[in-house]
Amino acid sequence: MDKKSYNKLSTEEERVIVHKGTEAPFSGEYNDFSGKGSYYCKRCNALLYRSGDKFASTCGWPSFDDEIKGAVTRQKDADGTRTEILCANCGAHLGHVFGGEELTDKNIRHCVNSISLVFVPDGKEPLEAKAYFAGGCFWGVEYLFEQKEGVISAVSGYMGGSMENPSYRDVTGGETGHLEAVEVTYDPGKVDFEKLARFFFEIHDPTQANGQGPDIGEQYLSAIFYKNNDEKKIVYKLIDILKTKGYQVVTKVLPAGTFWKAEEYHQNYYDKKKKQPYCHVYKKKF
Repeated sequence: MDKKSYNKLSTEEERVIVHKGTEAPFSGEYNDFSGKGSYYCKRCNALLYRSGDKFASTCGWPSFDDEIKGAVTRQKDADGTRTEILCANCGAHLGHVFGGEELTDKNIRHCVNSISLVFVPDGKEPLEAKAYFAGGCFWGVEYLFEQKEGVISAVSGYMGGSMENPSYRDVTGGETGHLEAVEVTYDPGKVDFEKLARFFFEIHDPTQANGQGPDIGEQYLSAIFYKNNDEKKIVYKLIDILKTKGYQVVTKVLPAGTFWKAEEYHQNYYDKKKKQPYCHVYKKKF
């Protein structure tokens, strides 16, 4: 079963976003659109573009001459002629990028399918966003994040490895490279990424290098998976603060990859068992 934790897509959205299709020119919602705000990935809610970088190219699709740093990746099409652009967080197909057209001073054009995007006006935060943390056994991390104000849900799973659809047995075997991670879905109007990252550092021991508490092994290492450069800078800022306070932080700072939801019996484990986490507890550090 596919355990990727992404937004549900319609048949047409899946044709474009997953199977690399293209919407008809001049048909997209954002082609002839000049609203002020930000554009997010339809599949995973990652921030991709700002309206200030959008321009009228008359090509038939929304055009941008810049992206959020670290949010968009590039790869050659199978035929080797064009360069595809994808969401760096989830691999969603966005469109193609072209250079040398001299349409703007930046001389670049991201030609994006409207159907791959969600627009959020300035002054109105997106309804939800996602963040990814690994801090030992995911049961405790999930449990405590679910108590945090502004958090909509916390889901146990795996991130950082090479195997697709890993099972718990695969991950605990230590051969896949995955960490036990938690996907935190939150309301940006109530809590931001920095507050969540601070909270993460305060609910586990970021100085333990071989796991967390009695849980020892590569899958139990401390890590924060960032979706863009802004999140990456925030994490390193917090680590620097902790180091000035005497904490020898060993938390890994890694680019977010595919999040694979863990088996159902791992979800809401402590609620099901009517127990409290055995190696995660809140301790103020900032």
